[in-house]
Amino acid sequence: MTQHCHGTDVQGARQQVVERCTHPPVFVDTRPAAGNPQSKLLSAFRSDTHANKVYLAGKEYLGEEGHVFVQPFVGKIKKRISADPTLCPDYPSPFGLAEFIKRATAAALGKNSPAILQNRVFGVQTIGFTGAVRLGAELLRHWYEAPVSWPGPVYLSSPCDDSLAGIFQAAGFPDIRRYHYWDAEQRGVRVEKLLEELERAPESSVVVLSASAHIPTGADLSRENWALITQLMTRRRLFPFILLPAQGLGRGELERDAWPVQLCESLGMELLCAQSFSHCFGLYDECVGHLLSVLRRSSALFAVRSRTEELVRSLWAEPPAGGARLVAAVLGNPAHLVEWQEGVRHMVERCMLIREKLREKLRILGCPGSWDHLTQQTGLYCCTGLNVKQVEFLPKRRHIYLLPDGCLNVSAINSGNLDHIAESIYEALTTPL
Repeated sequence: MTQHCHGTDVQGARQQVVERCTHPPVFVDTRPAAGNPQSKLLSAFRSDTHANKVYLAGKEYLGEEGHVFVQPFVGKIKKRISADPTLCPDYPSPFGLAEFIKRATAAALGKNSPAILQNRVFGVQTIGFTGAVRLGAELLRHWYEAPVSWPGPVYLSSPCDDSLAGIFQAAGFPDIRRYHYWDAEQRGVRVEKLLEELERAPESSVVVLSASAHIPTGADLSRENWALITQLMTRRRLFPFILLPAQGLGRGELERDAWPVQLCESLGMELLCAQSFSHCFGLYDECVGHLLSVLRRSSALFAVRSRTEELVRSLWAEPPAGGARLVAAVLGNPAHLVEWQEGVRHMVERCMLIREKLREKLRILGCPGSWDHLTQQTGLYCCTGLNVKQVEFLPKRRHIYLLPDGCLNVSAINSGNLDHIAESIYEALTTPL
């Protein structure tokens, strides 16, 4: 009886507080966000009840069975680390694990990098690739607000990962511009147009460039292209922010995918580089990212380091240690590294084989046009070249879901759905719309 009365008193007190509250509710007029196109696409796919539906817009590497793939070797190392009784669950440094930073830096710049030897490099572990881009944007905004630094806008490729513009805007960059990258007619990178647009960019603009496995097109710049772009950027004093969102899955080797970063460093350019190890290690739930800063003078290192620590403490305080510890353990052990690289090469070779099979299927079906661009691209993604109406046709009539710009995740194609996908593309190209 006493407990019942006590509960009644509490409810009455709560009711009185609610009745006395006179200020207007804060969230009642909150408008929902417009919604991410990829989230809407996934929602439509999940509500589709067709037996042969296929989702080709995911970000993870999928194995032949259609599930997220993790190398058995990586799983073995992960279990070994988790069973280590000597590991102490202390908070890590705001900068992350020192051994991971060392290995990630070497993966981008090479072990004999002059910038590393001259102490002009600073790295910090981040919460995934998105965290690396956000932290880099925050660092740039600090100097953007300083009297003598970045007055220019941020340039992104068209198309690009749909999260990039929002990340830079959230960090305080309202002026986001696009430079021409993928050309739908030529079905490749249109470098001449890219150079024309960057030539007109205001001095000190930030230019975001993909080093390899460009998302979402899979179309990469050649070494000759990079030579022209770096010459222009040096002359026009443009700042490079280089992306490595799926390092290792472009050409099967970490350093080979990072060659453009090494080129910029060899030319004496300051730069930021956002790396991710989630794809090549299958650590999607660990969010293993890294932001690399290459400076012109070592004297600036202390200021960058202190500013970075301040920003990290306000963003996420400390990064999680588990995934970074695994990456460091593999990259720091020669025997582990050899076995892991063999697994990565297998993933890359499978993606290339899928591209070749899809191209051949489309050729046999008599699809109009050339499909050689499929095998000229690298990484998880490829851009089919389908237009907006053809892309819209696929989920409505064939239950095939790909990105609005006609790009798709190659690893989501397997022996069970290849014929259905190829036939669906043929129908989209030949059916009057």
